[in-house]
Amino acid sequence: MYGLWLCHGCQVHLPDAYVTAPSASVDAAAEVNRTIGRYIVVYGSSLEQQRGPFGVEREDDLAMTTRDGVVLRADVYRPEKPGRYPVLVRRTPYGKRVNDLAADFSEAHYFASHGYVVVVQDTRGRFASEGAWYPFIYEAQDGYDTIEWAAALPGTTGAAGTFGQSYGAISQYLAATQRPPHLRTCIPVSAYQLAFENYWYNGGALELGWMLSYFVNMAEAVLAAGGDDEAIDELTKLKVDPAVRFSALTEDTLRHLPLSDWADRLGRGAPFLNDILAHPADGPYWWATDLSRQLFNIDVPMLHVGSWYDIANRDTPKFFTGLRESALDARNGHALIMGPWAHQLPFNQPTSGGTGDIDFGPEAAISLVDIERRWFDRYLKDDTTELPSPPVRIFVMGENRWRDEQEWPLARTAYTPYYLHSDGSANTLNGDGIVSTDLPADEPADRYRYDPDDPVPTAGGRFVGGGVADQRKNQSRADVLVYTGAELTEELEITGPITVCLHAMTTAQDADFVAVLSDVRPDGYAQNLAEGIARGQFRESFINPTPLEPGTPYEFTIQLWNISHVFHAGHRIRLHITSSDFPRWDRNAGTGAPIGTDTTLRIAEQTVLHDSRHPSRIVLPVVPRPNKKD
Repeated sequence: MYGLWLCHGCQVHLPDAYVTAPSASVDAAAEVNRTIGRYIVVYGSSLEQQRGPFGVEREDDLAMTTRDGVVLRADVYRPEKPGRYPVLVRRTPYGKRVNDLAADFSEAHYFASHGYVVVVQDTRGRFASEGAWYPFIYEAQDGYDTIEWAAALPGTTGAAGTFGQSYGAISQYLAATQRPPHLRTCIPVSAYQLAFENYWYNGGALELGWMLSYFVNMAEAVLAAGGDDEAIDELTKLKVDPAVRFSALTEDTLRHLPLSDWADRLGRGAPFLNDILAHPADGPYWWATDLSRQLFNIDVPMLHVGSWYDIANRDTPKFFTGLRESALDARNGHALIMGPWAHQLPFNQPTSGGTGDIDFGPEAAISLVDIERRWFDRYLKDDTTELPSPPVRIFVMGENRWRDEQEWPLARTAYTPYYLHSDGSANTLNGDGIVSTDLPADEPADRYRYDPDDPVPTAGGRFVGGGVADQRKNQSRADVLVYTGAELTEELEITGPITVCLHAMTTAQDADFVAVLSDVRPDGYAQNLAEGIARGQFRESFINPTPLEPGTPYEFTIQLWNISHVFHAGHRIRLHITSSDFPRWDRNAGTGAPIGTDTTLRIAEQTVLHDSRHPSRIVLPVVPRPNKKD
């Protein structure tokens, strides 16, 4: 069974007598910390307030040797009380003691205080571990070796689990494909499948802003280990705020061309960047770590955790559904949680400040470590307590409630096309663009001028540091086509994957088309819900890109991926279309040349068609709303 245990006071799993006051503030809810039967309700309490019955001791820099002779080092946290405990492994390239520096009581302390031996290891080539770091290449074999080493440490039962977010989540999946004999379960949070089309590249476009920021900051540690202070100083000048880890880079830095120069600018701090830029299409280079090709090798139950504004929004549900279809021995041992967070550690925090403009209320501030611990207890301590077992739990935005489901996508979904309409002047939010379920007639096309020297700026979205942002400023630009629906007369829920089918043409040899779905409130605020990009040369294949023929209409599929959101009565659906989202994605030069090689940018005229022969549309996953009781 799943053992998916959410501790946030949602009525679904609580006795009928207990009802959370809907008007309770986050501050008031933070004071609630009570036990109700078998259920513990924790609202926003600090990690330390959730410490377990054991004191914790830490042993620093334990060394293990990988199968190829590289020494990796880890800190080991143990309950102070002698005994034998299951072991949890977290592997990170960001410094094994970073969380301890921020607080005296970290995740590792938390799990150790609840009766686990916790191993936190620097990955190969990072901080205290030897070797050279190359993203993900060694994580499968090093993860296997570490799990088996950890399971044999003194004071352990031999039963092992893994946890961690982002890179630390991807490394769990990679290790699990090797089937370590002592591995029993994993809890990856916010992980990619490492497929070409949605990792360093997205729909064929380079994830520029995040990738460069990431590699600049990762390079600093490498250069610091070599004592290269001058190189570090040069990288520091590229940051908006050097005091912030993974700071955004300056506008001038991000506009630099050609992109291939970055391999030299980062030098030995990130030698793999040259490989990433040298492989701008799918192929064997990417397949070496592409987890979508290896899911059938995983044979342990997993709790997959993701979120609607997370950079891994696409892949967390794909892991869940893929493993339920193909896992060898654990098809029924997978569960999915999708919350409203951005790419952060949502362990005990309300979402304000972490999901942009919006606080999704007290229910969003769950104690994820408590959920994780209960999952680990079930699989590593043979806890036979009867637990709730919904395989899917989603946070329905707009309604701001958690809800249980039995599958993803939902079987009751009605995929509903909403078509684009206009009289040929959909430019800006004051134009005549409309989106509705009516089929298009013979309507004039919409046109805009794409100038890569004046790109549409990134405004929120699914990236590190993203989240919710008002879209009206971008929607006021002439190079943005805006299609707005009529005021809704009743609630509309969309839960599932979203796709845009766009008929368009360009005067260039290549073009990007960006689609952003938003919820327009009665006061005009346009909340971004989902976004995606399609690079024209990849319209048919990510393996064999082909240039566009200028002036020729094509159908482009833009994946906006996953959402659960309720539009309230009086709100409007809005879709806007443009050709840039900078600096999130690199600017399309219009030449069709391989990425990183362009030194100049070309202005292009873009045309979006929406007539009976070219029915441009967004397909929404509409879910019936429950009948409201008086």
